[in-house]
Amino acid sequence: MSWKDEIEQLRKRQALAKGMGGPDKLERQAKAGRLNVRQRIELLLDEGSFVELGSITGTATTNDDGELTGFMPANCLFGRGSISGRRVAIVADDFTVRGGAADAAIIEKQIEAEKMAGELGLPLIRLIEGTGGGGSVKSILDLGASYVPFNPGWDQVVANLERVPVVSLLLGPVAGLGAARAVSSHYSAMVSGTSQMFIAGPPVVAGIGEDVTKEELGGADLQLAAGGVDDAYASEADALDAAKWFLSYLPDRAGEAPPRTEPTDTVDRIDEALRDIIPKDKRFGYDMRAILASVVDKGSLFEMGRPFGASVITAFARLDGWPVAVLASNPNVYGGGWTAEAAQKVTRFVDLAETFRLPVVHFVDIPGFVIGTRAERAGTIRQGAKALSAIYQASVPWCTILIRKAYGVAGAAMMDHTRFRYRYAWPSGDWGSLPLEGGVEAAFKSALAASDDPDAMKAALASRMRDLSDPFKTAERFWIEEIIDPAQTRPLLTEFANLTAKLRTDLPPQTRYRP
Repeated sequence: MSWKDEIEQLRKRQALAKGMGGPDKLERQAKAGRLNVRQRIELLLDEGSFVELGSITGTATTNDDGELTGFMPANCLFGRGSISGRRVAIVADDFTVRGGAADAAIIEKQIEAEKMAGELGLPLIRLIEGTGGGGSVKSILDLGASYVPFNPGWDQVVANLERVPVVSLLLGPVAGLGAARAVSSHYSAMVSGTSQMFIAGPPVVAGIGEDVTKEELGGADLQLAAGGVDDAYASEADALDAAKWFLSYLPDRAGEAPPRTEPTDTVDRIDEALRDIIPKDKRFGYDMRAILASVVDKGSLFEMGRPFGASVITAFARLDGWPVAVLASNPNVYGGGWTAEAAQKVTRFVDLAETFRLPVVHFVDIPGFVIGTRAERAGTIRQGAKALSAIYQASVPWCTILIRKAYGVAGAAMMDHTRFRYRYAWPSGDWGSLPLEGGVEAAFKSALAASDDPDAMKAALASRMRDLSDPFKTAERFWIEEIIDPAQTRPLLTEFANLTAKLRTDLPPQTRYRP
């Protein structure tokens, strides 16, 4: 008695499954400039670490004698592996098999991958191409009847946003349920020129009278501007590297401390150039990213979502090896003012920091909300109030560096003022309920109109306003806790990171994650 024949058949099926959609489909995939699913997994994971589950799921064909003559694998792979020795879960669509369209196996594998990640506490990486388990006309024909729509496994998708880090990479055309899964992630990225994302593709959109290409409908530039995805890269290899980099700042699951790396930078490093980086003339901007790169551990800044809500910068970084969430104003876009999009970006980022217990460092230069009819139509104040709520609901350690402006309701979003105000200001600090100089004409309109010399009166009032806005006067009243030499910013931030290290797992997140 021996199981030799069955074992040989198992190995034959596994070998056939690794042929994916066959030579013609693999060649077509390559000509489209895209890697196949197994090449992607090899690039992503440590060599030889992939443990596939459902390796012989698919459709076998046999001859009249019952001998195996062919095997078409399911168009989804899943399993576990490691990245730099750290275990992760992975689920990947195979576009060479039926264009990644739905079948029973792809849905079940996706659900099991989500469960494995959530229950075992493994970061989840989705490699999405096609409809990603969504519906297709062929699947309805195969079933013999249409069905009331539902989103299979969506409970697990939602649950994992609060359980484990989730990354989705869009590596080809992605539509329907695949698109919904992609945006329901903590980080998502596309490949410029070969990835597109849309609710429905061009053939369907043609039904409403729009004749567009896939790129015009959902290319990377469009989705980045819309905030549909976080980033886009020039190649699949770059996107896969970004996924690894993003995960390196986060714990395996919520409730664990984010991993510290061996420090590679000195904690007491100062940068004298920061003393001159802020122009004296408030009408001019400066490079906030240069400030960030100067004060965090060298080479550790990982920015996300740069084109969307561009007056706000969101990034991960390290301080003395500790991962932190960096929120910063970008004075070169709307002067750092908050648009509706910027407020949405802040809300999602603060929720991400709260979910995985990353301390926040906020570099502030906020002149207020962007105003005007366009801002009102965008619902800026409602989105801004949501961002304020996220900040005031957050319980993670928070440190604010007041770089320049902080005005009005948006300026107050620098931190939750009811907590201990771990806050420093640079001498360039400029704050208030509104810009004092700009308010002179409105506040003294009648007096200026009655004055014999309104220009002289206005000049005198403006001089008085400038005197009152002196940050040292604010410090004299302890309305700002400490004014610092900008060159000393890094040592103070590394102290913050080390002081708060023990607080990273003391409290559970106070809010639900909002995708």
